[in-house]
Amino acid sequence: MTEIKNDYQYLPGFGNHFASEALPDSLPKGQNTPQVCPYGLYAEQLSGTAFTAPRKDNQRTWLYRIRPSVCHTPYEPFPVKTKLVGNYTDEKNVMVMPNQLRWSPFDIPTTPTDFVEGLHSIAGAGDVGVKHGMAVLVYAANKSMEDAAFYNSDGDFLIVPQQGRLDITTEFGKLLVHPNEICVIQRGIRFSVALPDGPSRGYICETFNGGWVIPDLGPIGANGLANPRDFLTPVAAFSQEVKPFRIINKYGGRLFVAKQDHTPFDFRPPYFHRNCMSEFMGLIHGTYEAKQGGFVPGGASLHSMMTPHGPDAPTFEKASTEELKPQYIAKGTQAFMFESSMQLQPTHWAIEVSGKVQHDYYQAWQGLKSNFDPNWKPAQK
Repeated sequence: MTEIKNDYQYLPGFGNHFASEALPDSLPKGQNTPQVCPYGLYAEQLSGTAFTAPRKDNQRTWLYRIRPSVCHTPYEPFPVKTKLVGNYTDEKNVMVMPNQLRWSPFDIPTTPTDFVEGLHSIAGAGDVGVKHGMAVLVYAANKSMEDAAFYNSDGDFLIVPQQGRLDITTEFGKLLVHPNEICVIQRGIRFSVALPDGPSRGYICETFNGGWVIPDLGPIGANGLANPRDFLTPVAAFSQEVKPFRIINKYGGRLFVAKQDHTPFDFRPPYFHRNCMSEFMGLIHGTYEAKQGGFVPGGASLHSMMTPHGPDAPTFEKASTEELKPQYIAKGTQAFMFESSMQLQPTHWAIEVSGKVQHDYYQAWQGLKSNFDPNWKPAQK
């Protein structure tokens, strides 16, 4: 993998605002920038809170990528039988008992097993579908993830290694996590885990609502607990690998997998994004400006939480090359969106009976190609 910058340089962060770029001048500066991103990159927003959350609570990140994350095939059930639970209120999934419980060390697998394949739910409360509750998981693995990335639509992971370091590649860069350290991977962030020390084992605390924050100091004083500078964030890095990759998604307590022909760690109006909310959208009349076809009055779309979406390939090309001037957009058009923090699940009628599902919808983004030019130079004033 072709990485830019050293593998394990970090910036202090954990909840702080920060910016990092793998190539000089790759981040747009100011609001009066051209509609084409530097180096021919795609702009994509990752939203950790609702768009309308107050500024002090709002969590979102702008990524500038070689290809947007929407370029993949439809998700299918992941064939590996991991022992995961999404609804801890259903007695089919859990056992209700008041007894004291203790477990001996969990076994390291004897057959090849990576981080995702070695996940198991231990205990929990609540339901991922309504974003309420938490869960405890363990992992035990003896091989690195190969040509695969994982992300969790259900909640945030707090990973606690017990044996063996975790060499974690994320969309933001790399992290090397030792035993006696913790690692937070927020909802929707794609990552891959390598095992530099061989077999590894540890624990995970997953929260379905909210996110991990540093506790308030209060009466313990200004120097109690950890400070923001004690937490590290990866420096930007990217890869240009073009080869088959699997994208594994934990959604509703189940695992799904999609395929794409490039690494997920590659680096205007409207933009590509992944949202922590579910977005159900309908069109009353007119033509929606983000799609050149397929989304018509009387129809609808559902983009589930942390599932990437955005303009189709023709719309992106048009918006990137047309003259910059004031425009009257969405003239004669009326669309609406139902946005919810709940994990909306489609009914059997909607998928199997109505006959209206557009099974080729994913093709809307397959024409998005790499425009990346590593030799790009900013225009001279």
